[in-house]
Amino acid sequence: MAQNQTKYSFIAEEIRKRIMHHEYPLDKPIPDEMTLSKEFDCSRMTMKKALEVLVLEGLLYRKRGHGTFIIKSALDRDKLQIHNQEVNGFTKLVDGKNVKSRVISFQVVFPDEAIAERLNIEKETPVYDILRVRMVGKEPYVLEHTYMPVNVIPGVTQHVLEGSVYQYIQDELGLKIASSYKQIRADKPSKLDREYLDCSETDPVMEVEQTVYLNNGVAFEYSLSRHRYDKFVFTTVNIARR
Repeated sequence: MAQNQTKYSFIAEEIRKRIMHHEYPLDKPIPDEMTLSKEFDCSRMTMKKALEVLVLEGLLYRKRGHGTFIIKSALDRDKLQIHNQEVNGFTKLVDGKNVKSRVISFQVVFPDEAIAERLNIEKETPVYDILRVRMVGKEPYVLEHTYMPVNVIPGVTQHVLEGSVYQYIQDELGLKIASSYKQIRADKPSKLDREYLDCSETDPVMEVEQTVYLNNGVAFEYSLSRHRYDKFVFTTVNIARR
């Protein structure tokens, strides 16, 4: 272990390698905290912290009463994957500009299996199903399709959606947004893109699929955001380990 590396980060790195090298089965939980604590000769609290890092990165999710599982989509190497502990909503991203949100549809539904898996919830758990366009002035920038568990983010209204949801979550609900797991891909414009983003049939769009987590490890958002190609540059920074 490197001298400046904490015990829990060392353990997280080792388990991360095992996950990426498929050393744990995908259809079963990874070893429990007690078993891993003995293997790594650490306290259960240290092990819990190490696993929390991987939960926040989007590699693992916890299922109450069943254990800790690997998120299968995190191992899809055919897609560009960007992990970022810093999470900002669109309003913060374009801070200082006149941001508006046009709500296209807003309802409460039961999630399908794919959405329930991303949010680590049961299919009987109600979620907000939100479709809105984010605009700067009168110009559309992003078409967002978002799902949030009602019991995790209560009180969302049309008024909240017309402003900043992340600001509502942090300022009104007092919750802390910790991290996100993202996949970014290029795509051809859909009918909705052409209608709401003013795209032509030949304009590409950048789609960002992400799951966002609170600081307690709970997933509160799964979304698909379609970005106009001429309005964004996606940048990732990799820091070499010493």
